[in-house]
Amino acid sequence: MKKHILSAFERLLETKSITLLEPKQESLGDFAVHMKQLQTHDTTLTPEIIIQKLKKSELFDKVEKKDEFINVWIAKKLLFEQLNEFAGNKINFSKIGVGKKIVIEYSSPNIAKPFTIGHLRSTIIGDAIANLYEKIGYSVFRDNHVGDWGTQFGKQIYAIKKWGNEDEISQAKRPVKLLVDLYVKFHKEAEKHAYLENEARVWFQKLESGDSEARRLWQKCIDWSWVEFDAIYKTLNVSFTENNGRGYGESYFENKMVPIIEELKNKKLLVESDGAQLVFFPNDSYPPLMIIKNDGATLYATRDLATDKFRLEKYGKDIVIINEVGAEQSLYFRQLYAVEQLLGWYSLDQRIHVKHGLYRFKTGKMSTRKGDVIWLEDVLSEAIERAKKLSNSGNDDVAKQVAIGAIKWNDLKRGSEQDIVFDWDDLLNMQGNSGPYLQYTFARICSVLEKSDFDPSLPLNDTKLNDKEYTVLRHISHFTDVVESSALQFAPHILCNYLYELAQKFNTFYEKSPILKSEKESKQLRLALTSATGNVLKNGLGLLGIESPNKI
Repeated sequence: MKKHILSAFERLLETKSITLLEPKQESLGDFAVHMKQLQTHDTTLTPEIIIQKLKKSELFDKVEKKDEFINVWIAKKLLFEQLNEFAGNKINFSKIGVGKKIVIEYSSPNIAKPFTIGHLRSTIIGDAIANLYEKIGYSVFRDNHVGDWGTQFGKQIYAIKKWGNEDEISQAKRPVKLLVDLYVKFHKEAEKHAYLENEARVWFQKLESGDSEARRLWQKCIDWSWVEFDAIYKTLNVSFTENNGRGYGESYFENKMVPIIEELKNKKLLVESDGAQLVFFPNDSYPPLMIIKNDGATLYATRDLATDKFRLEKYGKDIVIINEVGAEQSLYFRQLYAVEQLLGWYSLDQRIHVKHGLYRFKTGKMSTRKGDVIWLEDVLSEAIERAKKLSNSGNDDVAKQVAIGAIKWNDLKRGSEQDIVFDWDDLLNMQGNSGPYLQYTFARICSVLEKSDFDPSLPLNDTKLNDKEYTVLRHISHFTDVVESSALQFAPHILCNYLYELAQKFNTFYEKSPILKSEKESKQLRLALTSATGNVLKNGLGLLGIESPNKI
């Protein structure tokens, strides 16, 4: 709908620089354009003449000048046509991405470390963004860049050999919990015995050089970790497309780093400093980025460069890559992207860091080293138990859908860069602006439609609308525009805000306007509004990774 309106203005003004605004107050119309944008080379084209021309368009029922804006109201005829389509779940989403490819990297937990509440953010924000991009036509490659390589494995291997019991870990229901206990023990002991840090470095060097014992324990850590990861992804209904569904972890690029280092050397980008190899940036725009440590070990940057060169070769030179990673990594990603520009691999608009804030305790930051974290598995279990107590369906599957909906919505409804203070009641909120409120609204709609004889194939007449009906109808009309905007701005919260407002408007309409007991003409219209609202809610929640049970 927005594209049609935009085209009308652009044709009239012979320009492509128009920005359509959406007034917050319904009394100000569906869209507005600031008067400054109406200044053209044609001095005879005054605002008054523009308004008269717009009034002749079949797109609008009303055009008015309001202060510094021209405001337009979409023609009810068009709204009814769209309502017919939405009521039958025939929603035509934008196809702006057809023929384009995008890699979205998200979740990326670390092997042998807990899948904490902190990992939840990247997992569900990245999944929602991937869903949104698929919906507007992009070919989306969902990657999980698991942290399965690095110096931390030297510490983990040493800890297993020194204090661990492999059989006990293998038989444990949550083997990662025991690995974390060993990791925490290593750091406590290293505070008392400094030589342990060197022992860890030795083991990582063995791992990098292919030592059989180091490789054996490293692989065990991976296998033990995926027991938990698989269970969590299944519960969250999150999946990946790359490398048989597990994503290309850091270790996949172990044998792909040497060519990258050679390319950096050949392009004279590597500079030695105190035995380490670094990239220095022109005009010192960023701090130097270390590529190789002074002991010869590789780093995240080495592996990330190998990853992005691999993506360039696998997906093509026009690929866009999104890294959904914490905001605390902002400087690192600016450095990484700058190196890739210096190498001539990517332009700046092909590399995008979608940042998310941290989950924090009221007392400060979570820390795996100190064992001071909230395990995501515990959060999921607690949420499901709470949902079971609230659900009237007696169905455990529904309780699970409500629980996961509450957790995802609580995160996605806010701008991703905001930090979140961990609070059980807030995280698992089942009322107000919450996932369960949206799910309950959808279940209410299903109940109404079940009791009706609604046929979405029957055309609607241009019926007179009351205020509550008109409010719902106008809000529905913005759905596909909101989906496109949410995707292009990497902002699932835009869709959340829209869906919450729709649910509120529908529930007000439901309370004030009888549906099943209304007169025939009104009944068909109100059932169409009900069906369309349900289809928008189900489609919208699905894009956020939230299921819509028919009964709660």
